[in-house]
Amino acid sequence: MADGAQPTTTTRWVYSFGGGSADGDASMKNLLGGKGANLAEMSALGLPVPPGFTVTTEACVHYFKEGQAYPEGLEVQVEERLKTVEGLTGKRFGDAANPLLVSVRSGARASMPGMMDTVLNLGLNDATVEGLAKLSGDRRFAFDSYRRFIQMYSNVVLGLEHHAFEEILDDHKDRLDIVIDTDLTAENWEEVVRDYKRVVRSELGKDFPQDPKAQLWGAVGAVFASWMNDRAKFYRRMHDIPESWGTAVNIQSMVFGNMGDTSATGVAFTRNPSTGENRLYGEFLINAQGEDVVAGIRTPQNLTKIAREEMGETAPSMEEAMPQVFAQFKDVVERLERHYRDMQDIEFTVEQAKLYMLQTRSGKRTAKAALKVAVDQVAEGLITEEEAVMRVEPSSLDQLLHPTIDPAAKRDIIAQGLPASPGAATGKIVFDADEAERLGSIGESVILVRDETSPEDIHGMHAAKGVVTARGGMTSHAAVVARGMGRPCVSGAGELHIDAKGGVLTARGRTFKAGDIITIDGSKGEILAGAMDMVEPELSGDFASLMIWADRARRLKVRANAETPLDAKTARGFGAEGIGLCRTEHMFFDETRIAAVREMILADDEGGRRAALAKILPFQRSDFSELFTIMAGLPVTIRLLDPPLHEFLPHTDAECDALAAAAGLDAAKLKRRTAELQETNPMLGWRGCRLGVAFPEIYEMQVQAIFEAACAIAKTTDAPIVEVMHPLVAKGEEMKFLRELTDRIAKQVIAKSGIEVPYKVGAMIELPRAALRADELAASAEFFSFGTNDLTQTTFGISRDDSGRFLDAYIQKGIFEKDPFVSIDQDGVGALMKIGVERGRSARPDVKLGICGEHGGDPASIAFCESIGLDYVSCSPYRVPIARLAAAQAALSAKR
Repeated sequence: MADGAQPTTTTRWVYSFGGGSADGDASMKNLLGGKGANLAEMSALGLPVPPGFTVTTEACVHYFKEGQAYPEGLEVQVEERLKTVEGLTGKRFGDAANPLLVSVRSGARASMPGMMDTVLNLGLNDATVEGLAKLSGDRRFAFDSYRRFIQMYSNVVLGLEHHAFEEILDDHKDRLDIVIDTDLTAENWEEVVRDYKRVVRSELGKDFPQDPKAQLWGAVGAVFASWMNDRAKFYRRMHDIPESWGTAVNIQSMVFGNMGDTSATGVAFTRNPSTGENRLYGEFLINAQGEDVVAGIRTPQNLTKIAREEMGETAPSMEEAMPQVFAQFKDVVERLERHYRDMQDIEFTVEQAKLYMLQTRSGKRTAKAALKVAVDQVAEGLITEEEAVMRVEPSSLDQLLHPTIDPAAKRDIIAQGLPASPGAATGKIVFDADEAERLGSIGESVILVRDETSPEDIHGMHAAKGVVTARGGMTSHAAVVARGMGRPCVSGAGELHIDAKGGVLTARGRTFKAGDIITIDGSKGEILAGAMDMVEPELSGDFASLMIWADRARRLKVRANAETPLDAKTARGFGAEGIGLCRTEHMFFDETRIAAVREMILADDEGGRRAALAKILPFQRSDFSELFTIMAGLPVTIRLLDPPLHEFLPHTDAECDALAAAAGLDAAKLKRRTAELQETNPMLGWRGCRLGVAFPEIYEMQVQAIFEAACAIAKTTDAPIVEVMHPLVAKGEEMKFLRELTDRIAKQVIAKSGIEVPYKVGAMIELPRAALRADELAASAEFFSFGTNDLTQTTFGISRDDSGRFLDAYIQKGIFEKDPFVSIDQDGVGALMKIGVERGRSARPDVKLGICGEHGGDPASIAFCESIGLDYVSCSPYRVPIARLAAAQAALSAKR
């Protein structure tokens, strides 16, 4: 149950809205879902909202907990609220003469566009359709609504595929030589309805359900069930939405946008969701219902005259076609943005020149738009700087940190569509979502090309670098989902002719096959032949403003994991405040020094090893000099050699023979040494500080190189703050030995150079024992850095490299909510970290504490690091801005 509530016979499962009042409000999203809470809020504001009621998320949780059984009292409460709606509308549910028709829609507390199911026009049957025809005076409208209901209900509730109905409709249109649905007559729709019902009878062996109450409970159960459909589960995993939340169900009296030329339906954003520009943005269709707009069944029209002119369209905008209703609509949406103090995503219907609001929610937007909206709303006085920081999803900044097409590149345009989601991508053409997922999983870059996408394609869209659709507008499923994922998208490219089965697309007289390379520019709506040169983004303007506000708010320092000059420069450009992890083994693999590394490993004694290490020393010193120059005056944490030595040697006899021949080595000796170093479980073997204890000369060489470089740099610029980190430490005695080794070499170099360099010696906490005995380690260690990649492996006993084979099954079965290698397991790994922090500080109050695993760039993990009092996080260079913003949000949340 939400908030720990226990169901009883008196539990309230249903909340009403409409008629200028409501039982709930916008603060009740956890209980009513986002849609239900906002419908209640709009009703209370006196906006024109069709009356209805919301079945709570708690009812959904109960439904699944009790084996898909509705809670006691729900049916009675629904009956009571239906009577309220009947009173407000003057219609009766199931009445053949004056029927009340309803929509049944999902509504989780977090927006999940298109992931769950909806049923419209519910309550229609062979009797009520005649009543609707008589009341409306429009038989065509009544049977158009009935055929829509049969198709939607049959798919969502009865489990029949859409295509069976679409084929019937296409056959009728072909026979009548009609292209547009609106050209079909009442008689035509009656024939379609008869054929639709025949399909249901043929497929299911029973007639389409005629009892409105049975229809209603079938739809409610289907919406609840859709919370657990594959696409919803995938979306939840992608956006870290807990399965335990459940979805609400909103049952609302129908209003009809398909009642002729004075009726319409549409979707609007109060600002441009791609750019953030403060201008009404969206589309509508005359004589249509909502699914026509988002599904791309017909090409929508612009809301405003200026947008129509900019797009070069001839069909009149809503501003031109319905000026009085548009003026009212514009006032309402501006009021909603002021009320919610955020950009709104709005669904509306016009029924015979009367406006109705069906939904409002904070609109999904690109990172660029999120930045602009937040910064602009601060300037407009709508929100504070701290609120602006909280408005931008940290992970969405990733969209801004990747290349776009070089303006100087020559563009070979295949086709033009709509600029549905900004950015650029290059990849192989793929026509199938499953194939996109398969190729993406093996590292191929693909562009998913479809006539139109549906929620079933979400896994392929996620795997693809970009999306192209031949149909659909700027608010189609493809456009909305791609923007939310940060994928570039070109929609409505009508000149594309796609033969998905044949694996071919044609446009402008040219043919392209599956596997051919194309590039898309989602900012311009262009599809281009071949791969294009890209340019790096410039992070300034709105981004700079938000980062300044974030830096003021955060407590945690943000460093980068970097071991090359390019990584270090990139990190500094993104605002990194030092290096939190320099992996020195990456330097050992360089082709200029790998021969000396292998010579050291093959040496028979310490003298031979020292001779080989002397050859490596100048390279290491040069490596560190470059990093210290870039990070002058900032902390640089250098992890001494960590991997087992066998990783630097060939793995097979053939590779040994080839290397021996090329390098003039003894092949037999090389094979023998390779065999001697092989381990059953290298992750827990002879690696990390165990190398430094067994072969101290290796670590002595590295420490000498570090301090020779630091002292030389300190002569000409700000001295770096050197932090020497020993990996895989488990015992206090290990740390004491390593501390003494480090101090001895450092003091020798400093004394010889005559230059004082500040430094610290610390431990990487990667083993449960290290966390549990942190007080013991802190006697010698001045800092700890939690290496959460290995700490997660050793806590769970899971190899990260092999976990992909079974972790998905664990996540799908609810054993893990998230991949523990992506987001910290706070109950287990996090508990060890907390112990390490507390015990380390008990022995050394000023011990510096950080994290350097991949979790250092994960917003949820950063929030955890803030909560346990770490001093810094370290992440990959391109995630530094994400970490800066996440750290600010964590600090602000902690103050609330």
